[in-house]
Amino acid sequence: MISLKAEMPNTFKVDVVTTSHRGFTPEEVAQRCSDKIIQVSDSAPPVIRDQAQTFKVDVTKIIAFYMHEAVKSDRTTIYNALIDAGHPKLAEMIRRL
Repeated sequence: MISLKAEMPNTFKVDVVTTSHRGFTPEEVAQRCSDKIIQVSDSAPPVIRDQAQTFKVDVTKIIAFYMHEAVKSDRTTIYNALIDAGHPKLAEMIRRL
């Protein structure tokens, strides 16, 4: 029998983020993503901290760009599925979103 033990770090933290009557924008998701990937210590030397913050901003922009690309690609997939299913008007409505 294999026994595995999982431990949570003492610094475990849960963040809850919500929106009202909409989903998250790619920019909001990108910000949350970069917040998880890149963490900058307040006690880091100012030069290092500033460089890390600048890097984080750049990473956030890159993630947002590719999130937009993913949304466009998914809409294309949905559009084509609706066309194939015989719903050209609905497909056109999705394409215009």
